[in-house]
Amino acid sequence: MSANVLDRVATPAADEGGDDNATFVTLTVADQLCGIPVLGVRDILGAQVITRIPLASREIAGSLNLRGRIVTAIDLRRRLGLADAAAGVERMSVVAEQGGELYALLVDQVSEVMTLPASSFENNPPTLPPQWSEFSAGIYRLRDRLLVVLDVARLLSLGPTSPGRA
Repeated sequence: MSANVLDRVATPAADEGGDDNATFVTLTVADQLCGIPVLGVRDILGAQVITRIPLASREIAGSLNLRGRIVTAIDLRRRLGLADAAAGVERMSVVAEQGGELYALLVDQVSEVMTLPASSFENNPPTLPPQWSEFSAGIYRLRDRLLVVLDVARLLSLGPTSPGRA
């Protein structure tokens, strides 16, 4: 992956006087650790009341109210073509902005903010399942896990050619 793409998906901490690092909000989707660049995250929400939108595609969970603003909720499990979360399990939302609109990405759990050296960023390995590699900007190999860096712009691109569209 070129440095320009890494600059687009990661947040170098050089602005804060640090070395060339990237800072991510980490989250879990179907037991996979993922990261979203911290500057791309507007809010983190606990379980919310989500109103289903009639005739919306399967990956659109519905909409929620965030301080008077209507936010489209996207189920990341469905967006990635994974099994639905177990019934009754409360999920969290990571709110991101795209094109002036807010979107809530429904995830299983939000963990911590993690700063990683940009030099450790890698391209997607060939063994990364296609449903992940399509929405991944690359990976970090951590001591005991793989961190998939999600490309929020691709996740939020809900055009007619998107997988999972009815």
